[in-house]
Amino acid sequence: MNFNADSLSPDNLSALLTREKVSARFPAALSVLSDLVRIPGIAWEAFPEADLESSASQVANLLERTGIFESIDIRRASVNGVAGAPAVVAHRAAKNGRPQILLYAHHDVQPPGDLDQWATPPFQPTLADGRIYGRGAADDKAGIVAHLTAIEVLRDLVGPDFEIGISVFIEGEEEAGSPTFRKFLEENKEQLQADVIVVADSSNWSTSVPALTTTLRGLVSQVVEVSTLDHALHSGMYGGAVPDALTAMIRLLASLHDAEGNVNVAGLKRGTASDLEYSDESLAQDSGLLDGVKQIGSGTILDRIWMKPSVTVIGIDAVPVAQSSNTLLPSVRAKVSMRIAPGEKPQEALNLLRSHLEANVPFGAKLQFGDVELGKPFADENVGWAKELASACLGAAFGEPAVDAGIGGSIPFIADLIEVFPKAQILVTGVEDPDSRAHSPNESIHLETLKSAIVAESLFLYMGNDLRVN
Repeated sequence: MNFNADSLSPDNLSALLTREKVSARFPAALSVLSDLVRIPGIAWEAFPEADLESSASQVANLLERTGIFESIDIRRASVNGVAGAPAVVAHRAAKNGRPQILLYAHHDVQPPGDLDQWATPPFQPTLADGRIYGRGAADDKAGIVAHLTAIEVLRDLVGPDFEIGISVFIEGEEEAGSPTFRKFLEENKEQLQADVIVVADSSNWSTSVPALTTTLRGLVSQVVEVSTLDHALHSGMYGGAVPDALTAMIRLLASLHDAEGNVNVAGLKRGTASDLEYSDESLAQDSGLLDGVKQIGSGTILDRIWMKPSVTVIGIDAVPVAQSSNTLLPSVRAKVSMRIAPGEKPQEALNLLRSHLEANVPFGAKLQFGDVELGKPFADENVGWAKELASACLGAAFGEPAVDAGIGGSIPFIADLIEVFPKAQILVTGVEDPDSRAHSPNESIHLETLKSAIVAESLFLYMGNDLRVN
């Protein structure tokens, strides 16, 4: 398929008309977002499944209200006899050679965490300073709202008989690691098949500069247990001669970084990020780095957070301070989360991590490996029409050229999309900004960024309705 440059750039009139339609629908979109935030749908066993069911039903009802789909279903896939969380699938087939677009987001959210860290109730959407605060407001219920509103704007612009094909897949277990995702794709392949897949689960460069995510680090998570004794001991009687498991674990975990804070696991791949400007001051502001606290690692900031491995100890099973006693602990568990660079194979990275831990366990302590989670990294090699059009639409919507950006986090299921739909072009977009604080207390979405993201997606669908792909 060949296009000239002009055919993939929205004209000023189209952009203006689209923005007007989005502006007219935006108050209703914010109302929908607020309603979704109120539903605490969390795909973890410790939380009520009924909330996930309610969340999926609400999304299905919203898609039904658009009046444009041939089918809308709530479906599950099962792995090893265990059913996954409810996902919503809607489908409308393309006509007359127009492209089929698959719009992805997820309706499940992270647990709220420590409620004392929230300035407002996590499941009570709160408008303040041009943002809506609440768990899932950014990740990823704003993505759902962006898809829904863009579909409605397309209908407003060209009528209900448009020819572009639209499928929607709103997953229900992304925050729990998408355990049935691959099976779900395979079982619903016919309805999810597409020329372009738009994944609305990432971030923009800033509130005013849009971005397409072109690299994502992968994930290797390993639970480890260190044991030194067959029972607990009085620390006063035996301390100084007998090693306790917590001291051994601390020394082992400290070996994962060198003196500068670089990852100390030998053999891991490293890459080089794009030359976007990102200052020390910007990092400190975006991350909330305290005054006087130094950065870790070497190389450029973007190399370190996009294209180099990182290691974080995200959990330790030990005695809380409030319950502590003068005791040598016989065993301690920890969970090590390692982000790996694009191009790294997760299993090879896991082997390197395990080899490092085995070589550095102190005092002859016993080391056991527990649960593992692996996620592939992503490096976009997309040079097709969809990325060109999406970049142009983002630029027209935000008033600033779109940039190609990396993300230090992981979206492991993208590798499954690539493998199941190898001919599809994949666009990783987002409605978030650096201060959205996804997964953290006081998560929020910037309203003007959300509006511009909706304008961009609406333009993409509007222009796609005039393209032929076969």
